[in-house]
Amino acid sequence: MGCSVRMILSHLDLLTWLRQETQLKRMILAIVFLALFVDHMLLSVVVPILPSYLYSISEAATTAPGNSLNLTLNPTTNQPLILDSTFAPLNRTPPLPSDPTWVLKFPESNCTYTHGHLDEVNIKVGLVLASKSTIQLIINPFTGPLCNRIGYHIPMCAGFCILVFATTLFAFSSSFILLLLARSVQGVGGSCLSVAGMGVLAEAYKDNEERGRAMGISFTGLALGLMAGAPFGSLMFQFVGKMAPFLVLAVIALLAGGLHALIFKTSMVQTKEKKGTPLLTLLKDPYIVIAAGAICLATLVIATIETALPVWMMKTMCASKWQLGAVFLADSISYLIASNIFGHVSQKYSAGWLCACIGMSLAGMATICFGFSKNIYHVFVLNACVGFSVGVVDSSIMPLMGNLVDLRHVPAYSTVYAIADVAICIGFSVGPAVTGPIVASIGFPWLMALIGTVNIIFAPLCLFLYNPPRQDEHLVILKKKENGSS
Repeated sequence: MGCSVRMILSHLDLLTWLRQETQLKRMILAIVFLALFVDHMLLSVVVPILPSYLYSISEAATTAPGNSLNLTLNPTTNQPLILDSTFAPLNRTPPLPSDPTWVLKFPESNCTYTHGHLDEVNIKVGLVLASKSTIQLIINPFTGPLCNRIGYHIPMCAGFCILVFATTLFAFSSSFILLLLARSVQGVGGSCLSVAGMGVLAEAYKDNEERGRAMGISFTGLALGLMAGAPFGSLMFQFVGKMAPFLVLAVIALLAGGLHALIFKTSMVQTKEKKGTPLLTLLKDPYIVIAAGAICLATLVIATIETALPVWMMKTMCASKWQLGAVFLADSISYLIASNIFGHVSQKYSAGWLCACIGMSLAGMATICFGFSKNIYHVFVLNACVGFSVGVVDSSIMPLMGNLVDLRHVPAYSTVYAIADVAICIGFSVGPAVTGPIVASIGFPWLMALIGTVNIIFAPLCLFLYNPPRQDEHLVILKKKENGSS
């Protein structure tokens, strides 16, 4: 009995120590790190699972029992042989089916040629991946003002709870509709975690250099989630089953939410609304629009590649399930490196505008090169280039948006980071939604060329973010122009 009382008292002492002002900033950073990690790991864990899983659902729906036709080529005669066909007589080779979705398997290859079904799966994968960001896009304009009114901690708690529900729903989903629903529910939780997380970081770290370093560390959680998600999902899917990766993520989200609820007391909840610059006023600021555009287009590159690349690899490179996720390891590691380096460097030397310009240009060139990739090694290298470039853009622009609010507006950060999250959501919703139809009409190489060219064209606009004027200076300039014109 005495031992248990001492343990409780020691735990209370630990909580009191963690709630001290000197430790609270570190705990805020740790909680945001975990929030971004879980949300983006769930974001990427489905990428290698969806094509194979939706394809198997499509095949099960279109293949009638007892009427399966499995063709293979005889390695010596190069003639098709029939295996397990209930309609073909023995020692007779039937004609090849006229249906474009027939299956032809080669003994020496992992490829299964079902181009009709793969194109259909490509569209479904795009819809599922886009649904999260579409819902998040709708919720974000309400999340920012809500955080200004009640503070950041209640939305973060709600975000963790919703994420636990979404991961559990993913685990037990067995149809396209349920997968779509689970992904949409994740969008609600992701909105709460990302907007509140970025806002509470910007408020806790006022110094520009310190804020850049903190956001670089938080992006490490994002990068680790992206890095671990796809390989973890593909390996667990192939060797354990579909449910396993989602149940593991549900446990992680539950633990992270419990840690947040334990450390942050109810007395920390904000009761008085914080007055900040209205959303529409921020959207009229050209510097914020350019910064949001850079984030959106850099995200569009990642979203398009995640949607189109697995199916492209299945068609042209005979990729297995684990390879579909392993190739994304390269871009996640390079994103992790870039976000840790440039989050600090870009703010220390006030060069966020230059880093964003260079990052977008490199991302565009690497994206164009995807159309010329011939094997998995090419894909690894190009993914690493894209991940590094997008990491440079994100870690440079995110702190810069907080600086723009400090410089030109009333500093209430949840609204500007709601805009940043909206930009990310547009990239993650438009990219997957248009990828399937565009690939079906003009092909994967031309899609990559289009997305890469758009990034290269937009990159010079980031130069305008160099030394933006203060809001009062900006108003003086406008008044002078008005007086001069009159």
